[in-house]
Amino acid sequence: MKKIFNFGSKKGQSPSRSFAVPRRDCGVPESDTSAGYLLRDKELGKLHKAASVGDVAKVQQLLLLGKHDVNDLDKVKRTPLHLACAKGYPDVVSLLVQRKCKLNLCDNDNRTPLIKAVQCQQEECATILLEHGADPNLVDSNNNTALHYAASGQNKAIAAQLLKHKGDIEAKNKEGYTPLLLAVTENNHDIVDFFLKNGANVNASDKSKRTALMIAVSSEPTGIVSLLLGYDVDLSCQDIYGWTVEQYAKLSGYPIHRQLINQYEIQKERNQHLSPQINCSKRVSSTGFILGGPALDKEVEESSAEESLSRLSDKPGADDSWPTTDDEELDFTTKKLPKSNITKIINVSQQIRKSIDEKSSTVNTEHRTFLGHHQSDSEKEDMTDSLPKPSSQAQCSPHPAHPSLRSFSKSSHMMST
Repeated sequence: MKKIFNFGSKKGQSPSRSFAVPRRDCGVPESDTSAGYLLRDKELGKLHKAASVGDVAKVQQLLLLGKHDVNDLDKVKRTPLHLACAKGYPDVVSLLVQRKCKLNLCDNDNRTPLIKAVQCQQEECATILLEHGADPNLVDSNNNTALHYAASGQNKAIAAQLLKHKGDIEAKNKEGYTPLLLAVTENNHDIVDFFLKNGANVNASDKSKRTALMIAVSSEPTGIVSLLLGYDVDLSCQDIYGWTVEQYAKLSGYPIHRQLINQYEIQKERNQHLSPQINCSKRVSSTGFILGGPALDKEVEESSAEESLSRLSDKPGADDSWPTTDDEELDFTTKKLPKSNITKIINVSQQIRKSIDEKSSTVNTEHRTFLGHHQSDSEKEDMTDSLPKPSSQAQCSPHPAHPSLRSFSKSSHMMST
């Protein structure tokens, strides 16, 4: 049983340490298979009696005779469908549905057959009604929907069926309880978890403005307090007397509740400090400005230059194309350079040296050598253009028989001097 605080009636008054006698004040009757109707044979007609005992053949016979209507009411406004759902006879329910019975008629307590099926934990009967269009949001005399009755039970499958067929997860009964608040009051851990995962408002409150967490810390420790603190709980909420969940936890007499709430506050403060930094980094990344930006830009430029060079090198030229067939093979044998090319090089070298001599006849031999190494770009280009382009095969396999370009320049220098 749960301890309910006996709080004062004035706002801001210190909570009393005396407790009221435990009582059930959630406004929902017990939900179990024994919560059916109290039946007396003398008060039942033939059709109602046959439906209450699951006699499908008798029900069908009576309906075929035409002496009984499928929607007949007994003295307390119950239909045969009410009795079949309360007792858990899905075959009779299916037969009555096939005969076009009304699905949403209410008994004296304003309960529909669906509400009665859920209250009595008759999952199969409830599923049949929902699949044929029964309204899951109709309320009884205490404004309880079928989902409230599911919350007071332990059957997640029924609750799932009700949500699947548009049951209102935030509906409130006369006491202001939502299905979540009711499940917390009933200490139904699995149902609480189910409602939270399906979007129930963790900060919803009853008529006294008590939240689910206030109700949870008012009783002995279970896993529900930790479960609720896993969601965005507002610890600043106050009840009609101005008391917060921390005061509820303090008066409960269970230190574990205060510890859990303190841990939640610390973690929430950390998250609030971290969130501005996260938002700042997101804004920086969106504008492309980060620490080390210039260095990264330089690396990008270098990488783009390397990519452009690689693209150029990938283009096949006259001397670096690969064989077009598998039968062709690379020829790495040495070849003699044409003599005509050597003669051209010597002539060009002589012309360059002659022009230098004409410009400055007073310069000594060492100075001329220095000038020879610092020729203008145009002269180097002319000389380079006249040079033969050795094939990739010749470049890959140098041989002593081939004179290097250095030897050419030396020989031309000797000839000019």
